[in-house]
Amino acid sequence: MKMMLNGSGRPGGVDTTFPSRSSAAAPPRSFSIAGFRITTQKLPILKAGPIEEMTSKLGITPPEMIFGDNFVAIEHVPSKWGIKFDAFGALDRVDKTGEKRLTVAYSKEWQQSREDSHDIKEVVKPFDWSYSTDYKGEVVHGAPPFQPTSTPIPIELLKRPDPILFFDDVILYEDELADNGIAMLSCKIRVMPARLLLLCRFFLRLDNVVLRIRDTRVYVDFGRNEVIREYVAREENYDKARDELASRGDDVTAALRDPNQVANLLPVIEKTAEKVELA
Repeated sequence: MKMMLNGSGRPGGVDTTFPSRSSAAAPPRSFSIAGFRITTQKLPILKAGPIEEMTSKLGITPPEMIFGDNFVAIEHVPSKWGIKFDAFGALDRVDKTGEKRLTVAYSKEWQQSREDSHDIKEVVKPFDWSYSTDYKGEVVHGAPPFQPTSTPIPIELLKRPDPILFFDDVILYEDELADNGIAMLSCKIRVMPARLLLLCRFFLRLDNVVLRIRDTRVYVDFGRNEVIREYVAREENYDKARDELASRGDDVTAALRDPNQVANLLPVIEKTAEKVELA
């Protein structure tokens, strides 16, 4: 899906004049401020035809719930810089070689059930069926690129009780992994008067095996025209995390299903930061 961001987008206001894909579908939401335009779209899960098309392009069986029309996009209108998060881009980052697959007792049965239920005979090669992705969004072709930086996202500024001018929570895909856990990718974005923060989070809970969180945060400072992108991958053995939750007296069952509760328990295994300054 091309990053086509249209509409009037009056500064400081919500613009819903974007054309929708169908008369029955809600149009994208758009909010413009300080030269930046934020656009989000939430539509129902894909039907059989689009799923088959996506499967053919990706070369892997897609998750059970695939919201292929959903996206979150940030555009800096003056410089034509932009970044977009959607399901296809994220799934295209899933390992398609099978080298990073998690080895569990259910893996063969799961793979066979996925192929049977979708009647996809041409996709039989192994792949990472946990749908783990290191997706960081896609920058508009030809736009100024990110460069490595030691500048962190200013967490203290984000803790201020600034008014939230725009907020959305967009799910991109979800799969219950044959009732053995959950894999889910979603994007949340909130816009304040001086800055915005986007969080694209992949959460994997594979029962009795592993807990995994991969977060991409995009921070925009409107006054500086500065964008910082931070990627943090966390991972821990399922039993170890469960025991830690139990030792703290937490509701273990509920906590293991809530990435916000387990995130700080999982050690950081990878972290990168990049920055771009826009004219």
